[in-house]
Amino acid sequence: MFDTKKVTEECVAWIRDFFEKNGKGCNAVIGISGGKDSSVAAALCVEALGKDRVIGVLMPSGEQSDIQFAYDLVNHLGIKHYVVNIGQAVKAITETMPFELSVQAVTNLPPRIRMSTLYAVSQSHNGRVVNTCNLSEDWVGYSTRYGDAAGDFSPMSNLTVAEVKEIGRYLKLPAHLVDKPPIDGLCGKTDEDNLGFTYAVLDEYLRTGHIEDADTKAKIDAMHERNKFKLELMPSFKPNL
Repeated sequence: MFDTKKVTEECVAWIRDFFEKNGKGCNAVIGISGGKDSSVAAALCVEALGKDRVIGVLMPSGEQSDIQFAYDLVNHLGIKHYVVNIGQAVKAITETMPFELSVQAVTNLPPRIRMSTLYAVSQSHNGRVVNTCNLSEDWVGYSTRYGDAAGDFSPMSNLTVAEVKEIGRYLKLPAHLVDKPPIDGLCGKTDEDNLGFTYAVLDEYLRTGHIEDADTKAKIDAMHERNKFKLELMPSFKPNL
C-alpha cells in the first residue's frame, strides 16, 4: 500500500535537504506545462521552500491550446512565473538546418530548447532546475534526454504515475490538473495512445511484477531495455595510466 502522507512528507524533507546542501537560499525553477508532473513537482517545492522561492516558467511553442492549465497552476500556488514563447527559437533552428530534420529530431527539439530556457532563467535567478519526470515514463523512455529528463534534482523519478497523482490530491491541487490526460502536443494523441498501454498497467507491473498480457509485458521490457541509457550517466573512457 502506498502511504501518501508519509511519502509526501519524506519528499518535502528531501527537497529541503537538497537545497541546504546544494544551494542554500536558492530558488526552485520549474517548467510549467499544466500537466500532473509539473503541477505536483511545483506543489512539492512550494511545500518544501515556500511559494516565494519557486519560479514557474511557461514555455509555449507558438500557440498552446491548453496553456490555461499552466496559468491555473501558477495562480493556484501563488508562485512567480514567466512566459517565454520558444516558437521563434524552434523555427530559427529548424529553418537554418542544411537538411530536413528527422521526425524524432523535430519532436525532441522543443523539450531541449525548453531546458536551455530553464537554465537561462535559473542562472539569472539564483536557481536550481527541477526535473519533473516520474518513474513510469522514465522506465519506458518516454522523456527527452537533455530535455525534460535533465535538471538539478528530481523529486518524483522514483514515483509511478499513480503515486504522483495521489500526492497531487493529498496536496489539494485542482482535480483537472492532477487528472488531465497527458498529450504529446504534436498529433493530439495521449501518452497512453502513443505507448499502446495504460499507465495503470505499467504501474502495476513496476510495483508488483504482475501483468496479464504477455505481449504488453514484452513491449514494456523491450522499451525499457532500449532506453536504459537515458537513466545512466554518460559512459566515459578511463585510461589505464
